[in-house]
Amino acid sequence: MYDRRVVRGNTYARQAVPMCIHHPNVFEIQRQREARRRALARKRAEEQIQLRTPEPVEGREHVHVQTELYLEEISDRIIEVDVECQTDAFLDRPPTPFFVPAKTGRDVATQIEEGELFDFDVEVKPILEVLIGKTIEQALLEVMEEEELARLRAHQRAYAELRNAELAEVQRLEEQDRRYREEKERCKQLQKQMLQKEKETMEKIAAQAFAKRYLADLIPSVFNNLHESGFFYDPIERDIETEFLPWLMTEVEETLEKKTLGRVMLDSLIRTVTEKRLDVFSQKPLPDQIEALAEEHRPTDNEPQVAAETEAADQAVTADEETDQPADEEQASRHITFQLEEADQEEMEDSETD
Repeated sequence: MYDRRVVRGNTYARQAVPMCIHHPNVFEIQRQREARRRALARKRAEEQIQLRTPEPVEGREHVHVQTELYLEEISDRIIEVDVECQTDAFLDRPPTPFFVPAKTGRDVATQIEEGELFDFDVEVKPILEVLIGKTIEQALLEVMEEEELARLRAHQRAYAELRNAELAEVQRLEEQDRRYREEKERCKQLQKQMLQKEKETMEKIAAQAFAKRYLADLIPSVFNNLHESGFFYDPIERDIETEFLPWLMTEVEETLEKKTLGRVMLDSLIRTVTEKRLDVFSQKPLPDQIEALAEEHRPTDNEPQVAAETEAADQAVTADEETDQPADEEQASRHITFQLEEADQEEMEDSETD
């Protein structure tokens, strides 16, 4: 589209393209650039020298004004006006008659006898010779033209066959080159994929080795932490800790509370009796009371038996108090052994069922 050698439109302003293209010299290019730069500087200087309208006063602005002789309305819209007209009905125009010029001069007649003016046999011979010669010459030219056309067609067929053979060979070579390129690209892709897979495999092997080396110490520490935290426990030990020991502590506390309560009550009774006896002994007895007491405390046959009974009762109470704690301890130990036997029997039954 931008080639100057292609002519478009008229050729009045056609520029002559030189046949040989000379490569421009470096100094010539520099000289052209300097000339173009000087022309631009000259043009800017002329624009600055030209007189311009001064800047408007503050509060006003310049407006474009038409200074032509005739003013016209400037508008983007074209004025359109509708006009109607009616033509009269005319008849068809008649055909124009042929032109016949007016006759001038006089009519004159001449009598010519046969053979006086023209002899056909004599006059037609050169004309026939010319016609026959021209016909034969034209026929020869046509035959030669046909032969030349036949040779041209044969040459064209041979050229077309050679060209088709060359095109087929070119297509075969292009197809072979394309197959070679595709095979090369496929081999490159396969090699890239193989290298990528090898790289991924090496990374996976390295990650697996690192994970194994990292988890070698992590898994035992995790299990130790879990074991210390109580996630892994013995069910029998947990049962003893959660059910048996709380029950045992509850029973021991109840027993101790009962013992403490009995001791407190016994102490209160002893204190009460002691206070009463102290009050009785603190009062001074009268003579009549002394005599009555003397009479009461006279030795009789029943006194030794009563004293023996009271001593036996006191000994039994002390013995009961001394044997309370061992009996409770024996009862708790029996209960513990019974619970352990039951847990062992249940564990044996579970193992047998498994």
